[in-house]
Amino acid sequence: MAADRPPIPGPVKGLAVVSFLNDLASEMVYPLLPAFVTRTLGGGPLALGALDGAADLAASGLRWWSGRWADRPGWRAPLILGGYLTAIVLRPVIGLASQAWQVVGIRVLDRVGKGLRSPARDAVIADVTPAGVHGRAFGLHRSADHLGAVLGSLLAFELLRRGAPVREVLAWSLWPGLLAFLALVVALRMARGAGEAVAAATEPAATSPPAAPSALAGLAVLAAVRLPETLLLLRLQDRGLPIAMVPLVWGLLHIVKSIASYPAGVIADRFGVVAALGLGTLAYAATVLGMGRDLEPGVAMAVFLAYGVAGGLLEPAERAAVARVAGSKRGRAFGTYQALAGGGALATGLGYGWIYQTFGGGPALMIGSLAAATALFGWLVLARPTAPAGGGPGRP
Repeated sequence: MAADRPPIPGPVKGLAVVSFLNDLASEMVYPLLPAFVTRTLGGGPLALGALDGAADLAASGLRWWSGRWADRPGWRAPLILGGYLTAIVLRPVIGLASQAWQVVGIRVLDRVGKGLRSPARDAVIADVTPAGVHGRAFGLHRSADHLGAVLGSLLAFELLRRGAPVREVLAWSLWPGLLAFLALVVALRMARGAGEAVAAATEPAATSPPAAPSALAGLAVLAAVRLPETLLLLRLQDRGLPIAMVPLVWGLLHIVKSIASYPAGVIADRFGVVAALGLGTLAYAATVLGMGRDLEPGVAMAVFLAYGVAGGLLEPAERAAVARVAGSKRGRAFGTYQALAGGGALATGLGYGWIYQTFGGGPALMIGSLAAATALFGWLVLARPTAPAGGGPGRP
């Protein structure tokens, strides 16, 4: 029963606050980069492509190694602290750039910080949380992350509306970042004792073997076959949504994801991560297929927001699934999963982009929907997700 489940640990709530503040700072910067690079610095589309591509590649590659470093005694806290501090310091520095290539370089270093911290942070959340509430813990964390993204975008919009230059808005991102770092120090101190208590209560799991590569690869494929959200935004514009409405719709998407994430974690805990991943993937495939149709702008926007529900269902379940198959090498498991998913998403994103440009948005989205359904079927049949000892059928 839900009432018998342990509460979400204090360190997880603390890390949720950190993620909220950090994403608030990040989303004050990221939506402004296209205009800053092209209009202020005179860069072109190639610079924007390099900005995201190089940043994602750097973060994905580093996660493979940082996950392994995170399993070394005493390394998790320094990786998390260093990763967040790198981003906090570098984001405002973008406002000092005078050439587009400098923005690309700083953005890559910013994503290096994300690559350092993400596997270690997710491993800490799994460490301090009893297995029966992993879904809720990751759901709370993702909900806070998306809520921060919404408020960060709104804060940047308000500063610009009041006449603040773009460089000044970028500089303001330092302050929520510093608050995030202070909250992080407190959360990590809380996590020390909590992690030891959970490990003592679940000693057999703490000594279990690391996850099989096939289990992590199957989960990574489920994530990698999804379309980039930038292409979904482009599809909205193709269906007649005014460009001025795009930031508003983007903010609404994060609100939907924030609302959906915690209930999605409850579903993962109550019915198992296999059921949650299956439900989320089918919802994703259905909404993407719907967006591939010739819809009116208002209907297309409604389907896009429904896609946010699918995203909210998937994110906590994916992390809970990795935590439950990771064994004693949680840092390595999260790092491997995130590296494979990120690298695969970069490759599939280029493929979907080529299909979109060559054949149109409808075919690209229909192929994306079919790819997700196929990947789900393959994962269920070939990877054969099973429960750990003592778990119910299909509840890893």
